[in-house]
Amino acid sequence: MAYLELTLPCTLPQQPRFERALEELGALAVTLQDADAETPDEQAIFEPGVGETPLWQQLYLTALFDGETDALVLLAALEAFDADLPWHDVSFKIIEDTDWERAWLDQFKPMRFGQRTWIVPWNHELPEDAGADAAVVRLDPGLAFGSGTHPTTALCLAWLDELGAQGALSNNAVLDFGCGSGILALAAVRLGASRAVGIDNDPQAIIATHDNAERNGLSEHIAVYLPDDAPAARYPVVVANILASALDALAEALADATLPNGRLAMSGILKGQEDELLERFAPWFEQLTVSTQEDWVRIDGVRRG
Repeated sequence: MAYLELTLPCTLPQQPRFERALEELGALAVTLQDADAETPDEQAIFEPGVGETPLWQQLYLTALFDGETDALVLLAALEAFDADLPWHDVSFKIIEDTDWERAWLDQFKPMRFGQRTWIVPWNHELPEDAGADAAVVRLDPGLAFGSGTHPTTALCLAWLDELGAQGALSNNAVLDFGCGSGILALAAVRLGASRAVGIDNDPQAIIATHDNAERNGLSEHIAVYLPDDAPAARYPVVVANILASALDALAEALADATLPNGRLAMSGILKGQEDELLERFAPWFEQLTVSTQEDWVRIDGVRRG
């Protein structure tokens, strides 16, 4: 399967705005490279490590889109989405998925979130210091968003790890809205949830989540649906790692999906967008709390009874 690769130069302050525009327009993955590196090997970084910010001031930002995407139509849509950004240096090429997957696996290392949660690439051993009670998810993201290294995913994993420590996941069902690779749904089950339901509007995410559930031996505990196919249900725990505009549009639906006294966490929110979302969700949720990592925000709260 082929993909359309978009590459553009940007500065560190511009990067969050570029990334937001690309994700809003359907990017399957967004990666960063040091524009000043002298060799391709020195450029090979696919997301900042957890808790890290790129030190480079000049970046190359790369995004992958479905191979059937019309490059000129996409460029016009990006310019319309954020006309103040310099889109004139964009370049496009077609790549094969095997090239991206091999490079991703070369860079991805085992990572811990919170006290127990470990995300480990399928071709790596679990670190010796992980502990006997480690909640381990072995991941092959395919081309779906969600490797754990992006701050939004990291924020949600840390939240799930905390709920697991509190016993709030035990024997409960979890909804992962915008499941991507299935990383949050899988982590929830490893942390004690009886089952998890993933919903995503990207068919590639459905495939990636199914594959990762099978790889982890959790297929019986994971169900994945496109939005129109998902059964109507309410959950004691809901996590939605999508963009702020989608959270705003889906506020009532997410509230309806959360049981009274249930817990909700939302990410995919840039700093500066949280106040509007706090106001938007206040009619349904209390104890709303904001957590940040780099330029990204997580909001979590409790559904009113």
